[in-house]
Amino acid sequence: MNKHIQHAALNVRTYGSGFDLVLLHGWGMNSGAFNHWLPYLESECRVTMIDLPGFGMNHDICIDSYGLHDMATLIERFVPQGAILIGWSLGGLIAQQIAIQHKSLLSGLVTIASSPCFPQQCGWAGVRPELLRTFQEQLALSYNKTLDRFLAIQAMGCKDQRTQVKQLKKAISAYPNPKQSALKKGLEILEFADIRQSIGKITVPTLRIYGKRDTLVPIRAVDDIHHLHPQSDCVILSDAAHAPFISEPDKTTQLLLQFTADLAPLKKYRKLK
Repeated sequence: MNKHIQHAALNVRTYGSGFDLVLLHGWGMNSGAFNHWLPYLESECRVTMIDLPGFGMNHDICIDSYGLHDMATLIERFVPQGAILIGWSLGGLIAQQIAIQHKSLLSGLVTIASSPCFPQQCGWAGVRPELLRTFQEQLALSYNKTLDRFLAIQAMGCKDQRTQVKQLKKAISAYPNPKQSALKKGLEILEFADIRQSIGKITVPTLRIYGKRDTLVPIRAVDDIHHLHPQSDCVILSDAAHAPFISEPDKTTQLLLQFTADLAPLKKYRKLK
């Protein structure tokens, strides 16, 4: 039976010990996408993975409204106070919204291959709107074929593109397929959500990680994003595409730990520990 409740009790997975790190996955995926990265993190952190409603371990959970604000309001209930929140792609959009609407919750925010506005618009680099509409049309025919194409686009330009796609697909296939309605609504968030005028209100320390070969969040968008949120730090990984934590897990982990080492709340935590 599907759980159609706005205040759903989401299933989460927690590993390791240390300061709290929370991971949010991207569209069409689930928390299994982070399994390859997990061993790099769990010796330093207590890692919590949250599947979005309708995806992965929460594939049977549907919420009344699947808009960006409502999604963020639901997920923030499962984020420990003082955690570092990491959002990949769509997860990064949700993570930014959480940082905007709950300013005292987080110690830090990290976005990976994400943007405050994904579609290409006049003067704004992003995903071609027709590509998002194509995904919507293809979903009605086959989730697996749509996923295959989406994965191929994510890894496009990487030296080991085929290996990355195979690895990522195997990881997410260990969990149930997402609900069709969640896939559709998730694409609508990517297509219509625009928080560009709000990200300057994010006060928590922020690190933005990009892949130079990313075709979904093009490198030419980085300066525009930074202009809107100049308080944030940004790093571009030259050999990565849309999933840097898979293609360059060592570098991504190093960037993350360098970022957290300078956060005052975590310095206090480490001293007390």
